[in-house]
Amino acid sequence: MTPRDPGSRNPGAHQPAAQSPAIQKPGAQSPAAQGPDSRALVMARIRRALADVPRAETPGEVPVERTYHRVHGDRTAAQTADLLAENLADYRAIVHRADTPSPPDAPSSLPALIARLLADRGATSVAVPPGLPDSWLSAVPDAVRRVPDTAELTPHDLDAVSSVVTGCAVAIAETGTVVLDAGPDQGRRRITLVPDHHICVIRVTDQVVSSVPEALERLAPARPLTWISGPSATSDIELDRVEGVHGPRTLEVILTRPESAGQS
Repeated sequence: MTPRDPGSRNPGAHQPAAQSPAIQKPGAQSPAAQGPDSRALVMARIRRALADVPRAETPGEVPVERTYHRVHGDRTAAQTADLLAENLADYRAIVHRADTPSPPDAPSSLPALIARLLADRGATSVAVPPGLPDSWLSAVPDAVRRVPDTAELTPHDLDAVSSVVTGCAVAIAETGTVVLDAGPDQGRRRITLVPDHHICVIRVTDQVVSSVPEALERLAPARPLTWISGPSATSDIELDRVEGVHGPRTLEVILTRPESAGQS
């Protein structure tokens, strides 16, 4: 009988058992510790890929043709604001319209509306960015503790904060997206990720754009940008939706006018 070729595929042939990983002796270095780390490998590959690029040339100095559509359809400012409100609501954000003129003491005025939303939530504390206009919280009772965004404020501290109130950098109507860039009225990124309730104020006449390309023109790429399309939510492979994993479970957006969102 001719011996079977060791390389032939025979389902019934005995297959050697998979070898278990070698047991590392105490004090011995792991293979990863003996060679370059992952960061060094990645950086080396980048250096090789850029070997033929002049040292003085940077990506920002290379002209890029941008002939794609920047806006899809013609809309008035009012129609753009309506589209933003529609898409925000579609992402399960709660939208409040305060973009019509109203007296400062009217129930629909910005300070009164923020106070009502915090009261409806039962908030006992609110995180406050350093540049948030004082008038925005002027109707909020003193019993609601103001928590200023300082370097000493840790994620553990923020986990005990009921709500956060911020402005925004820009809002995109076509995608229902609010963009934060850590500006004075927005604070550090963590204060809008840890508390479970976020109230975001958007000035419709100067902060709402139609498309993503228009938004990118207004944003500095080096800023710490947070793009928010509705409250935080994720789904597993069985499509079980869980909210609040990566940010607030409740996002309330107030669309207002510049005069209502005064900077005093």
